[in-house]
Order: sequence, then C-alpha cells, then structure tokens
Amino acid sequence: MKIVVLDGHTLNPGDLSWNELEALGGCKVHPRGTVAETIARSQGAEAIITNKAIVDAEVINALPNLKYIGVTATGFNVVDVAAASAKNITVTNVPAYGTQSVAQHAISLLLELTNHVGRHSQAVSEGEWVNNIDWCFTKAPITELDQLTLGVIGWGRIGAATANIAAALGMRILTHSRTRKTVDGVEFVDLDSLLSQADVVSLHCPLTDNTDRLINAARLAFMKRSALLINTSRGQLLDEAAVAEALNKDRLAGAALDVLSSEPPAADNPLLSAKNCLITPHNAWASRSARQRLLQVSVENLKSFIDGQPQNVVS
Repeated sequence: MKIVVLDGHTLNPGDLSWNELEALGGCKVHPRGTVAETIARSQGAEAIITNKAIVDAEVINALPNLKYIGVTATGFNVVDVAAASAKNITVTNVPAYGTQSVAQHAISLLLELTNHVGRHSQAVSEGEWVNNIDWCFTKAPITELDQLTLGVIGWGRIGAATANIAAALGMRILTHSRTRKTVDGVEFVDLDSLLSQADVVSLHCPLTDNTDRLINAARLAFMKRSALLINTSRGQLLDEAAVAEALNKDRLAGAALDVLSSEPPAADNPLLSAKNCLITPHNAWASRSARQRLLQVSVENLKSFIDGQPQNVVS
C-alpha cells in the first residue's frame, strides 16, 4: 500500500516516530503542502493522511487509486466527505485524544487572565522589582477563582474535564448542552441564564450551523462586564468583531483564545489588538502526550482499515 502523509510537521515536528505507520506500506511523509502539491505527491496513493491539508473534491477526483483518508484530528472538515463517499473512500478521524491537554490549556488561559503570571514575570525581567520602592507590586488585579461561577458551553469530554479542574479550584459549575444530564455538582441551564450568571464562560462545543457566531453582540450583552471569555474550541464560535468591541469598550473584562476564525489569522483580525485579549496559536492539543496518542490511533485506524474492520469512520 502506498501511503502519503500530506502535512506531518504539526503532528510530528521530529519528536515522534513514523515507524509504525511506515511498517504498513510504502510511506512518504511531507511536512506541508499546497493542494497542487498534494495532488502531485499522492498519485498512485491508496491512503493519504492529513491534519489540516485540504482534501476536497478536486483532490479526491484526481487520485483514482485512493481508498482511504485518515484525518489526524477530531474535526474532519478539511475533507469533502460527500465526495469521498461518492468514490467509496473511507474517511476516519481520531476522537478524544487531547481531552486532558485541552482542558489544561483552557485553565491555563484562565489563570493567566486572573493571575497575570506572564505579565508580572516580564515586569521582573525588565527590572521593575529591582527598582521598586516596595517589597512587592502588582501590574493588574489578581482574581481569586474560589466561589466564582464557570459557565461551560458544551458538556463533552473536554468541557467536563475543564469543569473538573475548575471545581477543584472552588468554582461553581454551570453548563449549557444539547443534552441534559445528571452530574453531581453541575447545574444544567439555558444559554441566557448561563451567560448572565457566569463569571467565566468557556466554550467547548462543536461548530455547527447553530453555534456559528454563538457569542455575538446580543449574547455578549447578557454577560457581566466583569466576565472572562475562554475559547479553546473553534474560532467561528465568536463574532470576532463584536468580542473585540466589547473588550475595547470594557463591556467584557477579558478574553483568552486558542483559536481564531481563520488560521493563521489575517493581520487585521480585530482580536489581535483588542484590549486584555490573550491569544495562543491553536496549540492546546499539541502536548507530546496528546500527539503521541493521536499518531498511535491514526496508525490503528489505517491498520484496521487494511484488516477489513475500519474504526472511527466518519463516512
């Protein structure tokens, strides 16, 4: 079997091994590539592996030998699943590999907003403590999370894991989800109630027609002026211009985001220069442990397909 990895650099920048994948057939790993390069490199391939490289109808129709597309991620919107199905091509993804890593990152963003560790460390590095007349100083108010309310939008694995960490910090947990469940210590509420009560809102829902720009000007108006917004899910969940305006006009106290609507972002994305907005480059998922699990399941997905018992199939 000829296997082509379209964009292996993000998953494996060099600290993991491709050996198990290479053992399944002739395998060529490319760090990244354009659509045109994908088509050229994948001629004769029966299996291609992608993380964010686009595999649309143009690509699929240009590869007559293709039987399998493995997505090394949970989201699979980079693949035209309908076009793949029409060609009887199996598409798989990797669910739940990064739950703890993303939850940890969400809480890290929250702690940076409330404790300003990076800002204070930078001030010390720049000599402010050495030259301070007092024995300590603060650059911004430090907020204690105990007894504050976290509103989790989307009660999946990552939302629940984030809530568990927040509960350990003493936070009250509210959630809004498509399905109501009974969870000790967690109150399921409607979205408007969550937004109006929460001191921190953390997004953990998938991007759908119903959640596109879920946090917009109208919903921001429900939130406390002192509230903080965390997004480690999908950038399109936010009306970015509305969030930036709320931050700049002090109608929202802060935001910390790992995702934006376009990645890499355009230089004029309003959130890049918004007041009290922290942004990390969509790397919440990228701990070595999570990437190792991601690679391992990706190999297992392809092996299961070869054995005639495909798993984690999305088409």
